[in-house]
Amino acid sequence: VAYKPNTAFYECLGIAGWKSLEKTINYIPKDCFVIADAKRGDIGNTSSYYARTFFESLSCDAVTVAPYMGADSVKPFLAFENKWVILLVLTSNDGSQDFQMLSTENGKLYAEIIRKSQEWGTSENLMYVVGGTRADQIAEVRKLAPDNFFLVPGVGAQGASLDEVVHYGSNDSCGLLVNSSRAIIYASAEKDFAMAAKKEALNMQGQMAQHIQRNNW
Repeated sequence: VAYKPNTAFYECLGIAGWKSLEKTINYIPKDCFVIADAKRGDIGNTSSYYARTFFESLSCDAVTVAPYMGADSVKPFLAFENKWVILLVLTSNDGSQDFQMLSTENGKLYAEIIRKSQEWGTSENLMYVVGGTRADQIAEVRKLAPDNFFLVPGVGAQGASLDEVVHYGSNDSCGLLVNSSRAIIYASAEKDFAMAAKKEALNMQGQMAQHIQRNNW
């Protein structure tokens, strides 16, 4: 369904890394959704060039974007037709408590970000990163963004439950793109790495397929 290359693991290698990233993206089947996990977000002009990097030069379908600098750091990405912004709102890392969970007059800060960003994009070009390890809060995010897709990390190595993610986060058309990275990448450190990774990926795919069939999505 989708691949999400984390650009940091390529960028650290300099020019060779960028060439490798390009090769990786070109290797992905054309019918799969390609997400550049780059977590960009800067002033408008700079964001425009970041968007061109991933949408034009690398032909990705989506890019993860940090909303901290506000509308002018996000809207340049939304200006590209048939491309997606995946906005970081409720992440699964421990440090998310530092800012995302701060209280405001209208609730938590992550909720404010969702409400405000609904003015910038639509369910046709805006997704949200919602950590699967916060199953008790996924339902609240779904109320705030009933029609948007969620990119859900944390299932697998980080301990999130796929069943809980689907129960609390799905909508009438599923609305979930569940991500499992470390559980697949580090399925084995031996010579059987490729087969172990394939087995873990198929296992996750099979579990999600059961939910899709059960809910008639």
